[in-house]
Amino acid sequence: MGQPEAIVKVVVPVAGMGTRLLPATKSQPKEMLPVGRRPVVQYVVEELQAAGLNQILFVTGRKKSAIEDHFDADPELIRTLSAGGGYEMLKELNFTETDASFFYTRQSTPKGLADAVYHARRFVGDSHFVVALGDSIIMSREGSSFVQDMIATHLQSGAACTVAVEEVNPEDVYRYGIVKPKAGMEDAQDFDLEDLIEKPRVDTAPSNLAIAARYVFSPAIFKAIGRTVPDRNGELQLTDSIRLLIQLGHRVRAIRLRAGERRYDIGNFESYFKAFIDFALADEKYGYLVRQYLKRKVREF
Repeated sequence: MGQPEAIVKVVVPVAGMGTRLLPATKSQPKEMLPVGRRPVVQYVVEELQAAGLNQILFVTGRKKSAIEDHFDADPELIRTLSAGGGYEMLKELNFTETDASFFYTRQSTPKGLADAVYHARRFVGDSHFVVALGDSIIMSREGSSFVQDMIATHLQSGAACTVAVEEVNPEDVYRYGIVKPKAGMEDAQDFDLEDLIEKPRVDTAPSNLAIAARYVFSPAIFKAIGRTVPDRNGELQLTDSIRLLIQLGHRVRAIRLRAGERRYDIGNFESYFKAFIDFALADEKYGYLVRQYLKRKVREF
């Protein structure tokens, strides 16, 4: 079998209900919550485009039409801003002027992340592809794209799956999918996996390396999803499907987030508030004012 072609397709699951962020998510997707001056999902899409991924499939659910509207051009808004001299504001809409193609399919019933990925099988066809969770931002360092590094590692190794991982506090492993590196590869930047476990107990976790919301797959993942057993909530967990890939004899690898990179998982109010603060402080236009304000507030406590 020859080397796979360059990867250009990416699947972005955005069908989750966002119940841990109610009431903010009652009438809008959590992926559209603002972090700094952009919604969460815009950061994700810009990261993917920087990696050369220009065919983007959103797997949506109920009340997610705002995502489609956000990435669609708005001629009426552009005319209004142009007529009013709002040229600086027009620059903020440049993200809609792109050569990327956006596609949408609907996961009508929430049956888990693996089921959402399974909805992409016709879009993917025989291609290798990326999966990027629409509610997780990867804050990257300057230079090459982390997702590009993932893709390069994946293609060079001939793996069926490559996952991003990050170190988490050992006492928090029960919140994540945790990987088990092959013996002797525990300290490597990228490595083969022996196993994966979804939300293990703290005393049985094989490591403190958590899956970090970015994946590269071969089409073999669809066969694994088709054989995955639902969990006790009736959902198909993607971690279980990847584990099945290993059991079927496929090579599965992991690559660590690089120094200076961080994942922001917008899954609850604590993580959302921290993300908003960090991005506001780093904002090139308003960051200085926000930093000065926070210094004054800290002195009041």
